[in-house]
Amino acid sequence: MELQSLTAISPIDGRYRAKLAGLSDYFSELAFIRYKVRVEIEYFIALCQSGIPALRGVSADLFEPMRDLYRGFRLEDGQRVKEIEAVTNHDVKAVEYFIKERFDALDPSLKAAKEYVHFGLTSQDINNSAFPMMLRDALQNEVINGYDAVIGKLQEFVAEWSGIAMLARTHGQPASPTTLSKEIRVYVARLDRQMEILRGLPYYGKFGGATGNMNAHYVAFPETDWHEFAADFLADQLELERAYPTTQISHYDNLSVVFDNLKRLNTILLDLCIDVWLYVSMEYFGQKTVAHEVGSSAMPHKVNPIDFENAEGNLGIANALLDHLSRKLPVSRLQRDLTDSTVLRNVGVAVSHSFLALLSLEKGLDKLTVNRARIAADLENNWAVVAEALQTILRRENYPNPYETLKDLTRGKGKVDAATMRAFIDGLDVSEAVKQEMRAISPSNYIGAE
Repeated sequence: MELQSLTAISPIDGRYRAKLAGLSDYFSELAFIRYKVRVEIEYFIALCQSGIPALRGVSADLFEPMRDLYRGFRLEDGQRVKEIEAVTNHDVKAVEYFIKERFDALDPSLKAAKEYVHFGLTSQDINNSAFPMMLRDALQNEVINGYDAVIGKLQEFVAEWSGIAMLARTHGQPASPTTLSKEIRVYVARLDRQMEILRGLPYYGKFGGATGNMNAHYVAFPETDWHEFAADFLADQLELERAYPTTQISHYDNLSVVFDNLKRLNTILLDLCIDVWLYVSMEYFGQKTVAHEVGSSAMPHKVNPIDFENAEGNLGIANALLDHLSRKLPVSRLQRDLTDSTVLRNVGVAVSHSFLALLSLEKGLDKLTVNRARIAADLENNWAVVAEALQTILRRENYPNPYETLKDLTRGKGKVDAATMRAFIDGLDVSEAVKQEMRAISPSNYIGAE
């Protein structure tokens, strides 16, 4: 069966393909091959510039045409690599042979020099440089923008909803009032901190030969400081720091830091989705309707918070994958086993579910409206929450047993309203000035400072 959106097994490449098409430039098989070609080409150019005698004849004029092999990498090029891989049964060796083919067509002078493609390397020098670049570029060019868009919308809410008093709920029960803007600002502060960390995280590449010691390089050219060469190459050409020392593979600790940071961001957003869903169910929030959309196949009145539910679901899937990536990748038998290879190919799936959640969340936030009347009514219906304020003032005035006095008035009793509180205050043995101070307190103004 031909692969298309309706026949794809994964919803990432099926139902949601149109929304996630931009991530294909970083996490598809074609993208992975392109990044591997980039590492191999840049490494070959760096060798040419290193002074190796056999490469002195390679003209610097050929460097940019070489780079065009990955800059202009096409679907047909990827298909050719896969044809070679079908014979070699090795993805990186197929990339090496593909580049050698292209070198033959590029310039006859590269015939002898082309044997320095992949010189002294193992496949993980290529893969463990390509993957960090793919993840870095996807986050910086696509995903971080999604997080920023959500944070930006929340910041707009903080400004727009400033001063709206709201009943808080701790353990699901009415609690001391707060403000809607402050509750949103809590999420902004949490997300800002994690975004600051994410933006500052370095990305590392592994470059050290078959077991990390540059053995082949040193046996061929012992006079060259190959460890320094590797560090400079990664930094200057690929904008990666060098992970050293390593075994045959990257130890992945640094990628785990990225995955764990994304998990924390997603967990904060999942918390937000649940809270917004609850506020919608409490009618604190309304949702703008869209013409021709339906909320239920049976109930015409329904306007469901589906965007927040979709976001919550995708955040959960993303975090399950990110958690596995974070815990599994740093573990490898002795100098290397192959379990990292297949697991690593799912990084794009985890990031895609995160990004899909961001799109849903941004869409849902755009639909929100504030039901000020419902919020105000809930405050007015819960005068018992000012008990904290009254007993605190009584403590200040050295009134006997203030906590217990308010507890007897409010805890587990029937409706406590403004009249109840006024009668209670009127009966207190305190000065009239203190009574006036207490009478001025209401659920709508007992909000502290934002």
